[in-house]
Amino acid sequence: MSSPLAAVSSAAEVSSPGPLWVQLVKAVVIFALVLQLAPTLVWLERRLLGRFQSRLGPNRVGPAGLLQPVADVIKLVSKESSTPTTAVPWMMAIAPVISIGTAVLTLAIIPFGAPGAYGGEFALAGIDVSIGILYFLAFGSLAFYGLLLGGWASGSKYSFLGSMRAAAQLVSYEVAIGLSLLGVAIAAGSLSLVDIVAAQDKVWFVVPQVVGFLIFLVAGFAEAARPPFDLPEADAELVAGYNTEFGGMRFGTFFLAEYLEIIVISAVAAAVFLGGWHGPGPEFLGPTWMFLKMAVLVLLFIWVRATVPRLRYDQLMSLGWKILLPLATLNVLVTATLVVLL
Repeated sequence: MSSPLAAVSSAAEVSSPGPLWVQLVKAVVIFALVLQLAPTLVWLERRLLGRFQSRLGPNRVGPAGLLQPVADVIKLVSKESSTPTTAVPWMMAIAPVISIGTAVLTLAIIPFGAPGAYGGEFALAGIDVSIGILYFLAFGSLAFYGLLLGGWASGSKYSFLGSMRAAAQLVSYEVAIGLSLLGVAIAAGSLSLVDIVAAQDKVWFVVPQVVGFLIFLVAGFAEAARPPFDLPEADAELVAGYNTEFGGMRFGTFFLAEYLEIIVISAVAAAVFLGGWHGPGPEFLGPTWMFLKMAVLVLLFIWVRATVPRLRYDQLMSLGWKILLPLATLNVLVTATLVVLL
């Protein structure tokens, strides 16, 4: 096994993405998945929340309400997008773009199959960068600029308070996420997601890194601003938080970015801790196993929303700094010690 710090000190490299047509196909597939998975997740969540709450959920538009996301898009597109006189219009315009752009770019590094599994030499991912974990953390850090700009540029005190909450929350839990992934990087000896998944051919990292997995999941809920950590948009306190002044499809873009973040967190957790494409059966079933693992984690997001009440803001920050951060640091130290000794 290579030195745990070798991947950190090496220069960032990107494996050959192949010919231009391969790059174009990958880009189209990624955007097609985004445009399909996010509306499907919205429908699934509303149906499951209905079941959790002893009601039907959306069931009027299309069979079993399957066309409800289409109706929502039509409604949002047809609504007027107004801008307050105290706002900064161009910042309000780019804020949703930043939020959704960072989520889509992060999906590009998720590996769905082993390199060469389908006769080619390229990994079944948009790009395979040698610093995949740092790539994920970098774009996760950029995501909060969309929320911060959206709240500050709106010229509303409620939006501004929501954006400040979002900034503090994302920065706090980004530290815990980074440390939880550092333990895996040390164990695998690489920062590449493809290499990390390949290293789990015998034992998934969720077994030796169960503490890191639990920390990543809890911090992932906070990164996605999902219940019980949806403090940036707490409607009972801030009307709607950073997106209070956004209407029409601008609001819809923030909404879409939130659901994409759920998919991103689930995909990274499935790849880093749950073995990625590894599973029973032949190697070409790798994408199926990856999607199934992602689906289980996505359902966990919905289940938690239906069962756990929202935390107070002081509880949110105490959990991040007083509990998750020390645990994540201890996990990294124990992992590094075991790797060196064994």
